[in-house]
Amino acid sequence: MTRPDFFRFHNGDKATLPFAAEEYDTRLMGLRSAMDAVGAEVAVLTSMQTVAYYSGFLYCSFGRPYGLVVTASEAVTISAGIDAGQPWRRCATDNITYTDWARDNYWRAVAHVAGQGRAVGYESDHLTLAQKAKLDAFLAPRETVDIAPATMQQRMRKSPAELELILAGAQVADVGGYAIREAVREGTREIDVAMAGRDAMDLEIARRFPDAEYRDTWVWFQSGLNTDGAHNPVTARALQRGDILSLNTFPMISGYYTALERTMFVAEVDAASLEFWEANVAAHEYGMSLLKPGVTCAEVTHAINAFLAERGLLQYRSFGYGHSFGVLSHYYGREAGLELREDVDTVLEPGMVISMEPMLTIPEGQPGAGGYREHDILIVTAEGAENITDYPYGPGFNVVG
Repeated sequence: MTRPDFFRFHNGDKATLPFAAEEYDTRLMGLRSAMDAVGAEVAVLTSMQTVAYYSGFLYCSFGRPYGLVVTASEAVTISAGIDAGQPWRRCATDNITYTDWARDNYWRAVAHVAGQGRAVGYESDHLTLAQKAKLDAFLAPRETVDIAPATMQQRMRKSPAELELILAGAQVADVGGYAIREAVREGTREIDVAMAGRDAMDLEIARRFPDAEYRDTWVWFQSGLNTDGAHNPVTARALQRGDILSLNTFPMISGYYTALERTMFVAEVDAASLEFWEANVAAHEYGMSLLKPGVTCAEVTHAINAFLAERGLLQYRSFGYGHSFGVLSHYYGREAGLELREDVDTVLEPGMVISMEPMLTIPEGQPGAGGYREHDILIVTAEGAENITDYPYGPGFNVVG
């Protein structure tokens, strides 16, 4: 028996994907227009976010390469044999499975679709130097061009179907928030509270999306000193009366990320903490009022900087004030062109989705020490921005337990 380098394993029928076939067709049309603009005859896409955006298939790498090869007439996902027919069932395109019988069968499969001697678009922000060398060796491209900026620009502008999914995700994040609020008690561990929020979201996602795959929904619930960073992992620390808390729920629906983040306190809040908390809430509300079409990310950022500077608080700012949403997670997909930072001049447009999430970190040893953060998701509209986060923020609702 001859062992193949790659083959088509179209096992079973296509599954129900997050979006209709027409949505993926429109996205591929946009990609092909971007390819024409940069002179690429073929695109070899390798990142989780880009493969998922154009095909519907969110791969699980485990150290193996995956991809999507797009030409003027074809779109083919390239997946590893360990996944069998699942990539075929979960993509809107054709699929080729490569085998482990010989090293670099992945690139042989890519070359089978892409051909050789052509102008190749690739994602320079994802492909490693070693894999770029293999692309050059197996495809012998006439030239290579970076297609990643164009794909990011396309992902930044959401379709109506995407907005509907993101709205559902924000509502699921709220469900997790309420479950966390109910679980907060003096003596309860961070991990126990986090699990309560995660489980509530997983169940809600399964209820709303019975045809989906379920993966990667998570919670970061932090207390005390552990609130000083926005992405600090959960610990087994037991909550104490008067602790500052950070509620962070992150539902994942078919590769799409949403979030809810809130400052909380256990049972009581001291005067110094309350002052910082209310100041951050004021910055949050001011920031949301600035989000509207026609303004730049940098303009919003400078305005909030001035707001905090006037109150003597700018030195406690931790990071940018917000970012885009869509096909991304804590390990793939950041849309760096739509972030509320001083060095981002992107103009907000209707259909963009962005968070407002100012954070102040007061160092340990100072009155009111801890990290204060509120986070809402807003859809930019023709008139302004629609806040799709409903869970309340501020001291009136979030001194709990």
